[in-house]
Amino acid sequence: MADIAAQPNPPAWAEHVLRSLLKPEDRESVSGDLLEEFRETVLPSRGRGRADVWYVRQVAGFVWRRAWLPGVLLAASVLGREALDWWLSPTTEFYARATASTWLAISIFVGVGWWSAWRSRSLAAGALAGLATGVISAIVVDVVSLVELALWHDPHTMRMIAASGGVEEVFLLPPMVVVPGTICAWVGGAFGKMAALVFRSHAAD
Repeated sequence: MADIAAQPNPPAWAEHVLRSLLKPEDRESVSGDLLEEFRETVLPSRGRGRADVWYVRQVAGFVWRRAWLPGVLLAASVLGREALDWWLSPTTEFYARATASTWLAISIFVGVGWWSAWRSRSLAAGALAGLATGVISAIVVDVVSLVELALWHDPHTMRMIAASGGVEEVFLLPPMVVVPGTICAWVGGAFGKMAALVFRSHAAD
Protein backbone atom coordinates (compact mmCIF):
# COMPACT_ATOMS: atom_id res chain seq x y z
CA MET A 1 0.00 0.00 0.00
CA ALA A 2 2.85 2.40 0.80
CA ASP A 3 4.41 1.79 -2.62
CA ILE A 4 1.13 2.62 -4.37
CA ALA A 5 0.67 5.80 -2.34
CA ALA A 6 4.25 6.85 -3.07
CA GLN A 7 3.82 6.65 -6.83
CA PRO A 8 3.74 10.02 -8.63
CA ASN A 9 0.32 11.33 -9.51
CA PRO A 10 -0.86 14.00 -11.93
CA PRO A 11 -2.46 17.20 -10.57
CA ALA A 12 -5.33 16.15 -8.32
CA TRP A 13 -7.68 18.83 -9.65
CA ALA A 14 -7.16 17.65 -13.25
CA GLU A 15 -7.85 14.05 -12.28
CA HIS A 16 -11.01 15.17 -10.49
CA VAL A 17 -12.17 17.10 -13.58
CA LEU A 18 -11.54 14.06 -15.76
CA ARG A 19 -13.45 11.66 -13.52
CA SER A 20 -16.38 14.04 -13.18
CA LEU A 21 -16.79 14.22 -16.96
CA LEU A 22 -16.73 10.47 -17.59
CA LYS A 23 -19.61 8.05 -17.43
CA PRO A 24 -19.58 6.13 -14.15
CA GLU A 25 -18.81 2.88 -15.95
CA ASP A 26 -15.80 4.48 -17.73
CA ARG A 27 -14.20 6.29 -14.82
CA GLU A 28 -11.89 3.57 -13.58
CA SER A 29 -10.80 2.32 -17.00
CA VAL A 30 -10.23 5.67 -18.73
CA SER A 31 -8.65 7.47 -15.79
CA GLY A 32 -6.61 4.34 -15.01
CA ASP A 33 -5.27 4.09 -18.56
CA LEU A 34 -4.34 7.77 -18.58
CA LEU A 35 -2.68 7.47 -15.16
CA GLU A 36 -0.70 4.43 -16.32
CA GLU A 37 0.54 6.27 -19.42
CA PHE A 38 1.43 9.28 -17.25
CA ARG A 39 3.49 7.20 -14.84
CA GLU A 40 5.11 4.69 -17.17
CA THR A 41 5.70 6.65 -20.38
CA VAL A 42 5.28 10.40 -20.11
CA LEU A 43 6.83 11.09 -16.70
CA PRO A 44 10.10 9.20 -17.30
CA SER A 45 10.62 10.79 -20.72
CA ARG A 46 9.49 14.38 -20.03
CA GLY A 47 9.99 15.06 -16.34
CA ARG A 48 7.43 16.12 -13.76
CA GLY A 49 6.53 19.60 -15.02
CA ARG A 50 6.04 18.66 -18.68
CA ALA A 51 4.26 15.45 -17.67
CA ASP A 52 1.75 17.47 -15.64
CA VAL A 53 1.20 19.74 -18.63
CA TRP A 54 0.65 16.68 -20.82
CA TYR A 55 -1.96 15.32 -18.41
CA VAL A 56 -3.78 18.64 -18.20
CA ARG A 57 -3.85 18.78 -22.01
CA GLN A 58 -5.43 15.33 -22.15
CA VAL A 59 -8.11 16.42 -19.69
CA ALA A 60 -8.65 19.63 -21.67
CA GLY A 61 -9.32 17.44 -24.68
CA PHE A 62 -12.18 15.74 -22.82
CA VAL A 63 -13.57 19.15 -21.83
CA TRP A 64 -13.27 20.37 -25.42
CA ARG A 65 -15.13 17.36 -26.81
CA ARG A 66 -17.93 17.97 -24.34
CA ALA A 67 -18.29 21.72 -24.98
CA TRP A 68 -17.12 22.65 -28.49
CA LEU A 69 -20.46 22.12 -30.21
CA PRO A 70 -22.63 24.11 -27.76
CA GLY A 71 -19.86 26.73 -27.61
CA VAL A 72 -19.91 27.13 -31.38
CA LEU A 73 -23.72 27.18 -31.45
CA LEU A 74 -23.78 29.90 -28.80
CA ALA A 75 -21.17 31.91 -30.69
CA ALA A 76 -23.14 31.51 -33.92
CA SER A 77 -26.27 32.86 -32.25
CA VAL A 78 -24.38 35.91 -30.96
CA LEU A 79 -22.70 36.57 -34.30
CA GLY A 80 -26.02 36.09 -36.09
CA ARG A 81 -27.55 38.71 -33.81
CA GLU A 82 -24.64 41.04 -34.61
CA ALA A 83 -25.16 40.58 -38.35
CA LEU A 84 -28.87 41.26 -37.93
CA ASP A 85 -28.31 44.42 -35.89
CA TRP A 86 -25.42 45.80 -37.95
CA TRP A 87 -26.23 44.93 -41.54
CA LEU A 88 -29.20 42.68 -42.32
CA SER A 89 -31.99 44.45 -40.44
CA PRO A 90 -30.78 47.45 -38.40
CA THR A 91 -33.23 48.75 -35.82
CA THR A 92 -33.49 50.95 -32.76
CA GLU A 93 -35.90 48.60 -30.97
CA PHE A 94 -33.85 45.80 -29.47
CA TYR A 95 -36.16 44.42 -26.76
CA ALA A 96 -37.60 41.51 -28.76
CA ARG A 97 -34.21 40.55 -30.17
CA ALA A 98 -32.50 40.82 -26.80
CA THR A 99 -35.20 38.67 -25.19
CA ALA A 100 -34.96 36.01 -27.88
CA SER A 101 -31.15 35.89 -27.83
CA THR A 102 -31.07 35.79 -24.02
CA TRP A 103 -33.47 32.85 -23.83
CA LEU A 104 -31.60 31.05 -26.59
CA ALA A 105 -28.35 31.42 -24.63
CA ILE A 106 -30.03 30.21 -21.44
CA SER A 107 -31.41 27.20 -23.31
CA ILE A 108 -27.97 26.30 -24.66
CA PHE A 109 -26.34 26.55 -21.22
CA VAL A 110 -29.12 24.62 -19.46
CA GLY A 111 -29.08 22.01 -22.21
CA VAL A 112 -25.35 21.36 -22.08
CA GLY A 113 -25.46 21.22 -18.29
CA TRP A 114 -28.38 18.79 -18.35
CA TRP A 115 -26.80 16.51 -20.92
CA SER A 116 -23.38 16.45 -19.25
CA ALA A 117 -24.81 15.65 -15.83
CA TRP A 118 -27.21 13.08 -17.28
CA ARG A 119 -24.34 11.33 -19.04
CA SER A 120 -21.84 11.40 -16.17
CA ARG A 121 -24.20 11.44 -13.15
CA SER A 122 -22.09 14.38 -11.95
CA LEU A 123 -23.30 17.87 -11.10
CA ALA A 124 -19.73 19.14 -11.50
CA ALA A 125 -19.75 17.94 -15.11
CA GLY A 126 -22.73 20.17 -15.86
CA ALA A 127 -21.03 23.25 -14.43
CA LEU A 128 -17.72 22.45 -16.15
CA ALA A 129 -19.42 21.97 -19.51
CA GLY A 130 -21.23 25.29 -19.06
CA LEU A 131 -18.01 27.08 -18.14
CA ALA A 132 -16.20 25.65 -21.16
CA THR A 133 -19.14 26.49 -23.43
CA GLY A 134 -19.07 30.11 -22.31
CA VAL A 135 -15.29 30.42 -22.68
CA ILE A 136 -15.27 28.86 -26.17
CA SER A 137 -18.13 31.08 -27.29
CA ALA A 138 -16.51 34.24 -25.88
CA ILE A 139 -13.23 33.54 -27.67
CA VAL A 140 -14.94 32.82 -31.00
CA VAL A 141 -17.21 35.86 -30.78
CA ASP A 142 -14.43 38.27 -29.81
CA VAL A 143 -12.05 37.01 -32.51
CA VAL A 144 -14.69 37.09 -35.27
CA SER A 145 -15.97 40.48 -34.14
CA LEU A 146 -12.44 41.87 -34.20
CA VAL A 147 -11.99 40.62 -37.78
CA GLU A 148 -15.36 42.05 -38.78
CA LEU A 149 -14.50 45.47 -37.37
CA ALA A 150 -11.11 45.39 -39.10
CA LEU A 151 -12.83 44.75 -42.42
CA TRP A 152 -16.00 46.82 -42.01
CA HIS A 153 -15.74 50.03 -40.02
CA ASP A 154 -17.62 52.38 -42.32
CA PRO A 155 -19.75 55.13 -40.73
CA HIS A 156 -23.02 53.23 -41.23
CA THR A 157 -21.71 50.09 -39.49
CA MET A 158 -20.24 52.11 -36.62
CA ARG A 159 -23.57 53.92 -36.14
CA MET A 160 -25.40 50.59 -35.95
CA ILE A 161 -22.87 49.24 -33.46
CA ALA A 162 -23.26 52.36 -31.31
CA ALA A 163 -27.06 52.03 -31.45
CA SER A 164 -26.93 48.39 -30.34
CA GLY A 165 -24.72 48.98 -27.31
CA GLY A 166 -21.34 50.12 -28.58
CA VAL A 167 -18.00 48.50 -29.29
CA GLU A 168 -17.37 47.89 -25.59
CA GLU A 169 -20.45 45.70 -25.36
CA VAL A 170 -19.39 43.75 -28.45
CA PHE A 171 -16.19 42.59 -26.73
CA LEU A 172 -17.11 42.65 -23.03
CA LEU A 173 -20.52 41.00 -23.10
CA PRO A 174 -19.39 37.52 -24.28
CA PRO A 175 -16.91 37.07 -21.38
CA MET A 176 -19.45 38.52 -18.94
CA VAL A 177 -21.93 35.81 -19.96
CA VAL A 178 -19.59 33.05 -18.76
CA VAL A 179 -20.49 33.28 -15.06
CA PRO A 180 -24.31 33.45 -15.38
CA GLY A 181 -24.08 30.85 -18.14
CA THR A 182 -22.18 28.49 -15.83
CA ILE A 183 -24.88 28.99 -13.18
CA CYS A 184 -27.56 28.12 -15.76
CA ALA A 185 -25.59 25.01 -16.73
CA TRP A 186 -25.30 24.07 -13.05
CA VAL A 187 -29.09 24.33 -12.71
CA GLY A 188 -29.54 22.23 -15.83
CA GLY A 189 -27.02 19.78 -14.44
CA ALA A 190 -29.00 19.43 -11.23
CA PHE A 191 -32.08 18.40 -13.19
CA GLY A 192 -30.01 16.18 -15.46
CA LYS A 193 -28.44 14.34 -12.55
CA MET A 194 -31.81 13.88 -10.83
CA ALA A 195 -33.33 12.58 -14.06
CA ALA A 196 -30.44 10.15 -14.53
CA LEU A 197 -30.76 8.85 -10.96
CA VAL A 198 -34.52 8.39 -11.30
CA PHE A 199 -34.14 6.67 -14.66
CA ARG A 200 -31.41 4.44 -13.27
CA SER A 201 -33.51 3.46 -10.25
CA HIS A 202 -36.49 2.60 -12.45
CA ALA A 203 -34.26 0.63 -14.81
CA ALA A 204 -32.94 -1.37 -11.86
CA ASP A 205 -36.48 -2.28 -10.65
